[in-house]
Amino acid sequence: MSDTPPSRPVHAAQTLFASVDGCLQVGGIPLPRLAERVGATPFYAYDRQVLSARVAQLRAALPPEVRLHYSVKANPMPALVQHLAGLVDGLDVASAGEMAVALDTGIAPRDVSFAGPGKSDSELRRAIAAGVCLHAESALEVERAAATGTQLGIRPLIALRVNPAFELKGSGMRMGGGAKPFGIDAEAVPAVLRRLAELAVDYRGLHIFSGSQSLKLDAIMEAQSATFELALALFEETGMAPPQLNIGGGFGIPYFPGEQPLALDGLKEHLAGWVARLRERLPDTEIMIELGRYLVGEAGVYVARVIERKESRGQVFLITDGGLHHHLAASGNFGQVIRKNYPVAIGNRMDAGSDARETVSVVGPLCTPLDLLAERMELARAEPGDLVVVFQSGAYGKSASPAAFLSHPAAAEVLV
Repeated sequence: MSDTPPSRPVHAAQTLFASVDGCLQVGGIPLPRLAERVGATPFYAYDRQVLSARVAQLRAALPPEVRLHYSVKANPMPALVQHLAGLVDGLDVASAGEMAVALDTGIAPRDVSFAGPGKSDSELRRAIAAGVCLHAESALEVERAAATGTQLGIRPLIALRVNPAFELKGSGMRMGGGAKPFGIDAEAVPAVLRRLAELAVDYRGLHIFSGSQSLKLDAIMEAQSATFELALALFEETGMAPPQLNIGGGFGIPYFPGEQPLALDGLKEHLAGWVARLRERLPDTEIMIELGRYLVGEAGVYVARVIERKESRGQVFLITDGGLHHHLAASGNFGQVIRKNYPVAIGNRMDAGSDARETVSVVGPLCTPLDLLAERMELARAEPGDLVVVFQSGAYGKSASPAAFLSHPAAAEVLV
């Protein structure tokens, strides 16, 4: 637990990292020392212990029959993926680049799945040659994969990504319901399944994903129930039992003031009930849950150094060497309609009392007003050389940001 004085509100993210003598600890290393170890700011740092603890926490909240997959798109840093590969049952990727990272971990290719619309011919060939499972997003992709497999003399492993008619209510990003570029519309799936039976492919099952970033367990469980019901209905209509059923994820993490961590109470019993029901009709179907942000998001911080302290017409600006080119999400330009601050702190002044705090805006070095990491936020009074920390930065950080914008140096990454 953090040593931050309890007299002021502390975001839940800050309780995952200790604070000793006013310095945030990441991986047990004081932040200033870690900055020296990395060699330069800005950088991302990911804590192994926080990652491992999150996986263990989730395992305890799932029935043992439910396999856990990590969605690499949340954070494809090779060392982080390698660490998680030893903790989870499979890896899900969305590009040939991510597939290469996943296969480098030594995980069995059959436990790697490749989703995403618009897979190129090269990606299909590489995936089929590697022996990973393709999650086909269209009827045409099924035909293309089958033809490629014939050319290579390899039977492709193919699961169907389904676009359900329902969505995950209250989710930050809705991936199902209505017209979508993702997956095959549920009503069209039976015909594609029948076509699969005519092709030289191995049918591996269904992937049904309806949304992400939800903090409401009731909504998640409702979507899970609809997912199981859809899978059973497709089986009843076609007679084709899915060897695997990927029920997606959707688990969110708190980013903004007032948000509470997702409570998992009741999830195990809910899923256990569905596992039992599924076993009655699909005894050989393997169930998996696919999570990205929930596993890694809270384990990472983004660290930038204050270059200058500037006052303009009564407002204080901390100008740092980091910004939206490294952390687009924290700037508010990645999915936010109304900009809100991520949890931010001065990482080497965590014990500052109320008399040593002030309202400031934290900005980066880019020539755009969009380059904003914290707007009018109460922080410890900072000076040039101090370290600004953005919490909740383990997912969709560096890899989701326009690193080439204005040609500044890239941020480093370290797993500690």
